[in-house]
Amino acid sequence: MLKRVFTALLCVIAVSLSGFAAQKKSAKKSQAAGPAPDKAYMQKIWDGWGTLDPANVAQFYAQGPHVFFDIAPLKYDSWDEYQSGVKKELADYKSGKFTVNDDAQVHSAGNSYWATSTIKEDATLKNGKRELATWRWTVVFENQGGKWVIVHEHVSAPAQ
Repeated sequence: MLKRVFTALLCVIAVSLSGFAAQKKSAKKSQAAGPAPDKAYMQKIWDGWGTLDPANVAQFYAQGPHVFFDIAPLKYDSWDEYQSGVKKELADYKSGKFTVNDDAQVHSAGNSYWATSTIKEDATLKNGKRELATWRWTVVFENQGGKWVIVHEHVSAPAQ
């Protein structure tokens, strides 16, 4: 009888210690990326887009096969494709300012974060025409190399 109690107690201790080790390991993993994305980080990304040069925001985007939906054209399957396509779209503009509105929300999802916001656009074409619009933005951030990068993005405009 004493042998059974001792065996059961040993099993309970082993299970408890393994659960503690798993919690400690996951806590280390989530701390590795530094501060979580927030509205200020989101605005920094859009300030980069305001330069109208995709190279200035490349640091915020994951490399490799990731899907990014944009206003035009519809879809890009990697950052390289996105950067190349958007460069052509932005060629007609001489200035741009993009503001992350006060409705920005950031949500934790394990080792990722997803965020939403509306974005105020104030841009001027090279022909002098001014564009004012409000877009929707949904973005998924993932920790890669200790940095929060975008692995999926969806930018859209309401139907007119």
